[in-house]
Amino acid sequence: MTFTEIKSPEECSILMYRDEVADLYLDPSEVGEDYIKQSKILLVSGTALAKSPSREAVLKAVQLARKNDVKVIFELDYRGYTWASKEETSIYYTLVAQQADIVIGTRDEFDVLENVEEGNNEATIAALFKQSPELIVIKHGVEGSYAYTKSGESFRGHAYKTKVLKTFGAGDSYASAFLYALISGKDIETALKYGSASAAIVVSKHSSSEAMPAVEEIEQLIAERS
Repeated sequence: MTFTEIKSPEECSILMYRDEVADLYLDPSEVGEDYIKQSKILLVSGTALAKSPSREAVLKAVQLARKNDVKVIFELDYRGYTWASKEETSIYYTLVAQQADIVIGTRDEFDVLENVEEGNNEATIAALFKQSPELIVIKHGVEGSYAYTKSGESFRGHAYKTKVLKTFGAGDSYASAFLYALISGKDIETALKYGSASAAIVVSKHSSSEAMPAVEEIEQLIAERS
């Protein structure tokens, strides 16, 4: 159950009732290797690491994905109210991020991962590229987003101007569109445009999941703003 409050674009909030929710009871015994083996990617949400037994199920899934050459994508998705402390979050985020192929999050979420007050992109990618990640995407809100590859390339995606009604939903819409573009064979620069366009569409509407755009809407916005 979720309550949303929208007073203005600057004053909006979400209250989620997530006490004893089913998704955090996913058990490691319910994670099947055959199922993961058939997949193109394993997408891990940071929220799934907040409690046991879900966090153990996630770690098992990541282990099986790596064993079977399935790409692991980690979307940080930090929701403070589901965690006991930022120190706890940092431990489990780091554990998964170091095994992922792609890591996506806001600058603030990467600060939680690193357990620092105010980090910077250069230090973040230097640390993570010593591990498994091949691509890191760091979002900076209205300033746009940055993608870094282990081979040394960097890309910037600009935010699309829109009439903002609220801010929630932007992260999910960005990640889904960005990953869709990548999986469809588009280059990183184009994928950043898809993510930014999708987020711009969602924040311009009152709803969240119902506001998620179709591919045609995303491509139309990109074409109009090019």
